[in-house]
Order: sequence, then C-alpha cells, then structure tokens
Amino acid sequence: MNTTTFVLDRAGLGEMPATSGAIEVNGLHKVYRRRGGGTVAVDRLDLYVPEGGVFGFLGPNGSGKTTTIRCLLGLVAPSAGTCRVMGADVKTALPQVIRTVGSLVEEPALFPTFTGRRNLELLGGLYGIGPRAVEKILEQVGLGERADDLVKRYSLGMRQRLGVGAALLKDPALLILDEPANGLDPAGIKEIRQLLRRLGDEGRTVFVSSHQLGEIQQICDRVAILRRGRCVTSGLVHDVMAAGGAAGFLVRVDDLETAASVLDRAGMRTQRTDDGLLRVEQVRDAARVTETLAAERLWVTELRPEERTLEDVFLELTGEAS
Repeated sequence: MNTTTFVLDRAGLGEMPATSGAIEVNGLHKVYRRRGGGTVAVDRLDLYVPEGGVFGFLGPNGSGKTTTIRCLLGLVAPSAGTCRVMGADVKTALPQVIRTVGSLVEEPALFPTFTGRRNLELLGGLYGIGPRAVEKILEQVGLGERADDLVKRYSLGMRQRLGVGAALLKDPALLILDEPANGLDPAGIKEIRQLLRRLGDEGRTVFVSSHQLGEIQQICDRVAILRRGRCVTSGLVHDVMAAGGAAGFLVRVDDLETAASVLDRAGMRTQRTDDGLLRVEQVRDAARVTETLAAERLWVTELRPEERTLEDVFLELTGEAS
C-alpha cells in the first residue's frame, strides 16, 4: 500500500506532503526598490502545489500573483526565499527542467504580421516540433479555422488562446498561466475552461491565476488565495469553500414581511431573494431560526443552508467584501 508522509506548512495553512511537488515556494519575499523606499510585492510566501490537476492561484490586483509567477519562471530574482519547480531550484537548476514547463505570463509576445500558424511553427522550431503537432495545438485552442489569419487581426481573446497554444508546444508536465481567460468572450472562456480541465485530467499540473472566480470554482481541484503578498488559505476547493461554514440559511414562510421583522428584532439580519425566500445571513444555527419564528406562530415550510461560493470566501479573506 502506498503511503504519504505529511508535514504542516510553515504558515499553518494546512498539510503538505513531505515529497516534492510541481511547485514549492518557501519564504518567498520580493521587494521592488524605488527612490524613496520600496514596495513589498510578495511577503514571505509559502506555497505547495502537488503534481497533477488544476491549481487556482487567486488574489486581488496587487496581491503578488504575477510577481510570484515571474519568480517561479526565473524572470524576477527574489529578495529572499526559495522556489522549486518540478523538483529543481529555480535559482540554480531551472535550465534542467524548463523543457517540461510551459507558461503564459500576461499578454503573449507574438509576431503581429505573421499568421497564428506561422507564430507557432517558429516557436516550435526552437524545440524541434513539427507542423503536425502545431496543427493539433491550433485545434486544441480553437484557432484551427483562423490559423492563417495575421495575428494583428486577432482579437485579444484569440491572442490569449494562441498564447496558451504556445505554452503547450513543449507538451509540458507543468503549465503556468497568468490570467489565460483575459479578454475572452463567454464562448472563449468555456473553451479555455474545458481545455485546462482536460489537461489536468491528463495528469499535467496546470497552475492558473485568474479573477474569473466562477470559472476557477468549476475547473480547479485546489486553490490558494493571496492577500498583500501572503497566502491566507489553500487547499482543496470544497474544503476552502466549507472552511467558514454556511453563509446563512434560506427560509420559506408564508408571511415574509412579518418573519423578516421578527428575525431582525432577534438580531438576525435578513434579506428577501428574487425567488420568494428569506435569506438569514451569518447564522450557523438552524434551530435558532425555526424556534424564533415558531414562537410567533410563523411556520417554516422550507429551510436550507445557503451554499457558499468561492467568490464568497475570496471576498471575506481578502477584505473586499462590502
């Protein structure tokens, strides 16, 4: 029987396998020095990403996501701490594993006066990748019919998809993507979602930063949420969503107006929903709701927990909830 040893991560955010993962970050600290002082972009960050599946990397603008990704790819030197990618120390041994890593950081660098196909063919030539593989990737990212159009005629979303295609050229074990759905229309977002999920199911590790919280919830196995350069929580998506308990309860009762008044007087904040229910917010005890209403002869015909979303957790942990 296979066993895995676990150790507590240094931030106390959960358990991390003692074996190496696809990405390991320990005490990562990055300060951008400027005249008159400096800006802390990443603040002693600890992060562990196991091999396989889709890992979401979330945080508000300025939380350190892109800087962390740049450190992982050797594009920025950390002020302190270490990064390991596919078991290799980024500072000393990244060239040994870079062939197994594909990446897209911000808007992809492409030749605008070349076609999409020609862009991938030129990049593929650097790795000995032929036209057949390029054609397959163009179909994967939904650009097969537009492959012979000049890139300067592509929309932002199409350029993003071509950038993902470029990241796939090396058939990487680890894919690092910074906001891959940026600029995509709903159909394009769905295509990217399906592609990333399929890549994760193939056994690759897909590490993706995003503001599309609904999409992340649908495709990711695990997530980490950053705030001001630090990881405030990480783990399996359903564990992160359940960590704070129920957001509240949804109640169906005949006299909504009276029920709302009764619950408000009892110190329970309420709000009507569009489908004729009463939302009782930030209450963990269902019995308290039913007992309060029953005391006023208001009978509950439906009572269920309100499901939390990843967006709920994100807003609470990053301090951006209204």
